[in-house]
Amino acid sequence: MFIRAYLRASTSEQDASRAKAALVSFAADNGHKIAAFYTENESGTRLDRPELFRLLEDSHEGDVLLIEGVDRLSRLSQPDWDLLKARIAAKKVTVVSLNLSTSHAVLKPTEGMDDFTKGMISAVNGMLLDMLAVVARKDYIDRRRRQAEGIEKAKQEGTYKGRQVDTELRNRIATLLKDGKSIRTVAGLLECSTTTVQKVKAVLNPDL
Repeated sequence: MFIRAYLRASTSEQDASRAKAALVSFAADNGHKIAAFYTENESGTRLDRPELFRLLEDSHEGDVLLIEGVDRLSRLSQPDWDLLKARIAAKKVTVVSLNLSTSHAVLKPTEGMDDFTKGMISAVNGMLLDMLAVVARKDYIDRRRRQAEGIEKAKQEGTYKGRQVDTELRNRIATLLKDGKSIRTVAGLLECSTTTVQKVKAVLNPDL
């Protein structure tokens, strides 16, 4: 059994690898090591995520797809969630999420456990995974609705300024880059994504 960890953040301004330490610690506490990490900055509402599908392509029967929370895997619509589940099932990969305790059983020794018990655990886990995926989607829709309402209110009051650039972060990135530090080092020091650092570097060196 290989454990493959999937790390996702929605925007390039966020650090997708933020949860890496928690996943490593969780695996170690259960007597395992993570074989590979797959990290990307893509919306959980998108089915087409290159790193997620590369993980599934690399996986074999019995492997584990490890995530911090179900919302890292899916904020998908029901039809797209059904498609993703089918792809995961076809690869015979088990999803283990830190926020879904019933999924942790797959990392425990199963000697002495009868097929009925294994089947019940699998069925309950699948049901709860579906429920959390629905909750994650609803949370996304509710947040978007509240955001739209807030923007509309600000526009009516004449106070809407659009999305603000984190000038302080970009200045700190620029300073570290000018000091000769690598993109990955800067991202680690400032806890931001490498994509954000790359954008600042492109502004500093437009001809590169």
